[in-house]
Amino acid sequence: MNATQNIEAIFQDQMENNAPVPLAKRLDYLTRIEEWIDLNRKSIHESLYKDLHKPESETELAEIWYVLSEIRLAKKNLRKWMRSKRMGASTLALLTAKSWIHYEPRGVVLIIAPWNFPFNLTVGPLVSAIAAGNRVIVKPSEMTPHVSNLIHQMINELFKPNRVAIFEGDHVIAKHLLTYPFHHIFFVGSPSIGKIVMEAAAKHLASITLELGGKTPTIIDETASIKMAVNKLAWGKCINLGQSCISPDYILVHEDKKKEFMKELSKKINEIYGNSFNEKKNSKDLARIVNQRHWDRLDSLLMSAIDQGANTIHGGGKDRNELFIEPTILDSITFEMDIMKEEIFGPLLPVLGFSNLEECVKIINQGNKPLALYMFSESKSNIRTIINNTSSGGMVINEVKTHFLNLNLPFGGVNTSGMGRCHGHEGFLAFSNERAMQQNGSLSLVGLTFPPYDKWKKKVINIIARYL
Repeated sequence: MNATQNIEAIFQDQMENNAPVPLAKRLDYLTRIEEWIDLNRKSIHESLYKDLHKPESETELAEIWYVLSEIRLAKKNLRKWMRSKRMGASTLALLTAKSWIHYEPRGVVLIIAPWNFPFNLTVGPLVSAIAAGNRVIVKPSEMTPHVSNLIHQMINELFKPNRVAIFEGDHVIAKHLLTYPFHHIFFVGSPSIGKIVMEAAAKHLASITLELGGKTPTIIDETASIKMAVNKLAWGKCINLGQSCISPDYILVHEDKKKEFMKELSKKINEIYGNSFNEKKNSKDLARIVNQRHWDRLDSLLMSAIDQGANTIHGGGKDRNELFIEPTILDSITFEMDIMKEEIFGPLLPVLGFSNLEECVKIINQGNKPLALYMFSESKSNIRTIINNTSSGGMVINEVKTHFLNLNLPFGGVNTSGMGRCHGHEGFLAFSNERAMQQNGSLSLVGLTFPPYDKWKKKVINIIARYL
């Protein structure tokens, strides 16, 4: 049986065996994943190192710990999440009716995962889908084959294909999967591919969650602590070598602080990762670019920016064979440069100066709404100005990226940076149908409004319309 025939058989099997999953069974599935991760920690570290040269601590924090946190939160709260929610009547006309929300699984769902955090962003959504009681087909990224193979091993060991199935392969497999009438599709990736996924979902009127990206701005105003900003940004930009959808993409720093900021950030990068290019390349704390195609894309962005007048304040060293580009700070940036027209998704950091917050608002609003927005400031007034005059999927003040780790916050984008929310309870809801339920009592004022509309019923309707 070839891959497409296998997809057809498993998809039909999942559709035909889509019975409700009780709480105990869902908890058992989650516990299986949790125990498998604990038993296979070493293999997870090794796979991520082979694919991305990912440091062990990054893997532990951003891949393993996060997924385990999702599982533990779901196990703790799943009984409450699944419980029907009683709703009051919005009008006295329905006073005798009982109303509630019943949470049911969406059905058979497809998860298409990315390569940058390949364990986290594959298994994390899977946890939410299972918690909500769905049957799942997973398509991991082919760009991180070792992690993909490991997740394949995990799923085959823990689940029957009619509950959770996985199909490895390139865009051809993904394209074929998208021809099936899934009840829900969860996609993490670029906006350009997100459009293709959304178009495919529209053909079957499937609901969809899109976690995309964009150019995430960071504002550093005149009241900010440069030391704080530098400490946070050196980590936030360099984790996974900048290959993150919520990585700071460019810096907007007040002119009075710009020189100090660039000097201190350059110094901090050297302190953490080494003074020379070779020291950084050999650092155990820096990952690698995922493949040569993405390395070439980043190299092109860097060289075109320099050709168009950008200055390299720090870094610029690169090694294609090692898939490495050192953290690079760029000054003299203009919005006509290619580097300011697309998401960087790498260790290049353009820095632009501003003299007032209105400039920042204009710059942010003239582009697509970002997945995240960061601001370093001690001014409540300045913070309110940015909150009230911009839009983004999330905003973090005096910190970067940590909202992703807070499972009590909904995570997601706006328009081109995504739609729908995930993480924690929001992840459960993303994979659930909130079914509106109502049971009317034997006595109902609504029944008094049925035709024929004689004078008495018209009076009743007028009273209901005006007062009830």
